[in-house]
Amino acid sequence: MNYMFIFVNNNNKIMNNNFLEEFATQIRRDIVRMVHAQNSGHPGGSLGCVEFFTVLFNTILNHNTNFSMDGNNEDLFFLSNGHISPVYYATLARIGYFPINELNTFRKIDSRLQGHPTTHEGLPGVRIASGSLGQGLSVAIGAATSKKLNKDSSLIYTLHGDGELQEGQIWEAAMYASAKKIDNLIATIDYNGRQIDGDVDDVISLGNLEAKWAAFGWKTIACNGNNIKELYNTLEKAKSLSGKGQPIMIIMKTEMGNGVDYMMGSHRWHGIAPNDEQLEIALSQNKETLGDY
Repeated sequence: MNYMFIFVNNNNKIMNNNFLEEFATQIRRDIVRMVHAQNSGHPGGSLGCVEFFTVLFNTILNHNTNFSMDGNNEDLFFLSNGHISPVYYATLARIGYFPINELNTFRKIDSRLQGHPTTHEGLPGVRIASGSLGQGLSVAIGAATSKKLNKDSSLIYTLHGDGELQEGQIWEAAMYASAKKIDNLIATIDYNGRQIDGDVDDVISLGNLEAKWAAFGWKTIACNGNNIKELYNTLEKAKSLSGKGQPIMIIMKTEMGNGVDYMMGSHRWHGIAPNDEQLEIALSQNKETLGDY
């Protein structure tokens, strides 16, 4: 049985789950086409985070597509695991930050859409370079501190990969954020259990992430990151918990390669592009909705 859910975004625009599902489907199409065109990129994690980007940018963030780097009086988002740039770029384009047909330039020489987001090309929506893992949380804390100093009540959001938590800088930032009560920060971990070298538990096990982040002084919430309604409710709950003396961490369980059956259940598609036949299979599983570029 299909249920209709109504979402109201920060601009009081009403949308339903049908629109969000169609948006997510289109983003998946964009991802596989971008990576296939250059035979380069990271489809697995990008596909796993489609629902997160769909919900965040359509219903949660108070943001302005008339982009400015200062971001005064708007929520800011920082992508820390920058290798999933295809989902980031596709979302920004579909939301209206830059022309959709610019997705054709992904990973090309002199393109603004490099394999990992950078800032010197001036791509609207991108505020930090995030090729090196482990740095995004520190940047987000700096931005959140700036908001507080400027009496700006907007929130800071950031996304991280689970394998990225093997970087020591993450835990230094985690301690700092709780010690300094950075409570206008909502961080999310894409917990798909896989990284480029295999399963995360086989590389360096992360243990009980909810208990670990709670022990570091964070308010933790767990959710299914591939369920749009659950994601929306979780992000709304996180917003309601902001301003109460603790940074907030969402442990988001996802499936790498979600929406493309042959990519799911394996770390192999972390950084491999589909061939011509595989592209057609992926597109057939995600029918065109909003119009390709």
